[in-house]
Amino acid sequence: MNEIDVLYEIKDRVAFLTLNREQHRNSISPQAIELFFKYLDQAENDSGVRVVCITGAGDKAFCSGADLSGAMTEGGGQDAFKRYADLLKRIAGFSKPTVAKINGYCLAGGTGFMLACDIVIAKEEARFGTPEVNVGLFPLMIGALIFRNVLRKTAMEMILLGEKLTARKAFEMGMVTRVVPADQLDSEVQSILDNLVEKSPIGMKIGKEAFYEVADMPFAEALDTLSARLKDVAATDDAREGITAFIEKRKPNFTGK
Repeated sequence: MNEIDVLYEIKDRVAFLTLNREQHRNSISPQAIELFFKYLDQAENDSGVRVVCITGAGDKAFCSGADLSGAMTEGGGQDAFKRYADLLKRIAGFSKPTVAKINGYCLAGGTGFMLACDIVIAKEEARFGTPEVNVGLFPLMIGALIFRNVLRKTAMEMILLGEKLTARKAFEMGMVTRVVPADQLDSEVQSILDNLVEKSPIGMKIGKEAFYEVADMPFAEALDTLSARLKDVAATDDAREGITAFIEKRKPNFTGK
């Protein structure tokens, strides 16, 4: 019986996408890429899902990058690489909050998955890096994300040396949001997920889309765009409910409208 490369589970308004190739250090296969697209579409279209959490099976690896022994590097590799690039765009521009739970090695293409997410929580024992240079390759596609999160010379040192970095180093570089002891990873991630599901879905959707839209805009144009989008947020039922709840000193009941 063949294993499913990506598992999908909904629990307490959170969609969990788990790379399920533990014996291959959760490397990326073409099948995994297609399942990610499928499940992200499901999560986005499901009003009961408010947050997406991406992780890897087991406790050794989050994702070790492309499967160098499989179709990712064979004749159809170019198509697979393009699909991977499209997937990074899909995650980065996703309309709902995304959280990466880094439970082990996060290398090469796994770095792309991680950096495309909004929030990244890693255990202290996790290791990071872009070792492509060691096998004659180069982390080209994920560079678009690396240079949006890491200072250029620091990023180039990581890319050119191909060394593994500690979780603390990844945190200092700006790639990771929080680093916690291994026995606290589950509870820390769950606390963040519980927090996010209580926020306004429509407010976060408009806000995320606006930030993604203005990422490369000139300063004045970005401000004008964000001003217009703030007007959209303020006009939602959730904004009215949130302000009313604040005045009445109670917890808001956001409906996503």
